[in-house]
Amino acid sequence: MAATKPSGLRPPYTPNHIPDPSYVRILDTTLRDGEQSPGATMMMSEKLSIAKKLVKLGVDIIQPGFPSASNADFLAVKTIALEVGSRVDDEGYVPVIAGFCRCIEKDIAVAWEAVKYAKRPRICTSIATSAIHMEHKLRKSGDQVIQIARDMVRFARSLGCDDIQFGAEDATRSDRQFLYEILGAVIEAGATTVNIADTVGILMPFELGKLIADIKANTRGIENVIISTHCHNDLGVATANTIEGARSGARQLEVTINGIGERAGNASLEEVVMALACKGDEAFNGVYTKINTKHILETSKMVEEYSGMNLQPHKALVGANAFVHASGIHQDGMLKHKGTYEIISPEDIGHKRATGIGIVLGKLSGRQALRKRLEELGYEVKEDELESLFWHFKAMAEKKKVISDIDLKALVSHTGFNVEPIWKLGDLQVTCGTLGLSTATVKLVTIDGITHVACSTGKGAVDSAYKAINLIVQEPIKLQEYSLNSVTEGMGISATARVVICSMDNHTLTSAFNGDAIYSTFSGIGAEMDVVVSSVEAYLVAVNKLLRCKESFICAK
Repeated sequence: MAATKPSGLRPPYTPNHIPDPSYVRILDTTLRDGEQSPGATMMMSEKLSIAKKLVKLGVDIIQPGFPSASNADFLAVKTIALEVGSRVDDEGYVPVIAGFCRCIEKDIAVAWEAVKYAKRPRICTSIATSAIHMEHKLRKSGDQVIQIARDMVRFARSLGCDDIQFGAEDATRSDRQFLYEILGAVIEAGATTVNIADTVGILMPFELGKLIADIKANTRGIENVIISTHCHNDLGVATANTIEGARSGARQLEVTINGIGERAGNASLEEVVMALACKGDEAFNGVYTKINTKHILETSKMVEEYSGMNLQPHKALVGANAFVHASGIHQDGMLKHKGTYEIISPEDIGHKRATGIGIVLGKLSGRQALRKRLEELGYEVKEDELESLFWHFKAMAEKKKVISDIDLKALVSHTGFNVEPIWKLGDLQVTCGTLGLSTATVKLVTIDGITHVACSTGKGAVDSAYKAINLIVQEPIKLQEYSLNSVTEGMGISATARVVICSMDNHTLTSAFNGDAIYSTFSGIGAEMDVVVSSVEAYLVAVNKLLRCKESFICAK
């Protein structure tokens, strides 16, 4: 496999210039566009942890949020700028911290206030450039949009920021001549990067490649800036489009971990980076990144846990089946030579192959055996996290003879990455069946040890339990998604439940683009032997996230 270019340091950072024409910058927008996935709302502490993982990966630019969207977003971006964007390593690497904003003075000023504490702050300002957006969303003429874009880039420069990214939203449905004109105007005004967004994921790779080539050939001043791509996955080609953009001259690629994002998601960091690593020399004339690929798996797992966005088993590179060989023919080939069916080594992205001695985990296993197996599965566990996980593991082991890898993953999902609970489950009793209404009695315990009990009826055991919880927490909660999966076979079954909820009170955000109310969503995962208990635990995880976020919002006001 052709890895990242072996010659030591990454090129020195200049906003509008890369001295090595083969080098491609990676902008990670997991914490901004990725968080816009339904149910993926994250706490500030979770965002900070992911940002630190992105530093281990070595991404060039982190886009940690939309500072003017809410006080919580502003605080998250500012905190990441202070704690992540100000630490320069021994090789001079420090990520750019980029605040996203609309082409509005207030938004730009707030974004600058959030990112200015970083060593390398960037303002990413954006406005729609397609006819359909300008007419129906902005209600402005093309000339007005060009003037706004030019004025707002100049305003951003006037604040003292010398790294300005201009984003052409829905660029791929925009009139070409208009696109060349507006890009030329913002370059003249001081933009250092121009971002070409396939906002609705409409282009095919050959079309995206031609668009980048045409922009390079027809936009005045384009040689003085970096061309960036931002591709959505509505037709399943975001990764292919992003790679084609790099082949055609884009030198900044916007991606997210696990490909999460609006609707069908964004181009996946791991897919884009590993495609360039595998084929950069052969197919892309030496194009390379400086991503440390050995941290891909652990970053992917953290994003999966914090966002609540479970990976499909066949997800490229980081899915559970990505390096699993079931066919007898494939297994025979693998036993003879791993290269027969593996184009990359699992270790290249951080997988640790289990030792040939298969450790069987059960109720007699100790902490070190648990730690070892978690490490082999790609989890990085701190001492305090291990202690919490261990006692949950022991409780599960009392009910099951053998704890499988799937059990461990479910256990980590449930206990390893959740916020400190405001409410814990004390006791639960349900009555259900065909003879009458389902009834649930729930006892919850506060962080101070105070117990609260409520009883409710519902359409089933889970519904009645959720209604009883709502009576206790006194929060107008709406259940948006509920799913239940069996994660082990046989009579010793474990069940994993996942829920997505939102609060219907007045603590909402307002869409920056259409003024509609946005209700932040929160996800939770529970893994227990009992289906109803698993469902209740998942609900409580989501409720605690919601309450912690609300608490942060009130404190920030």
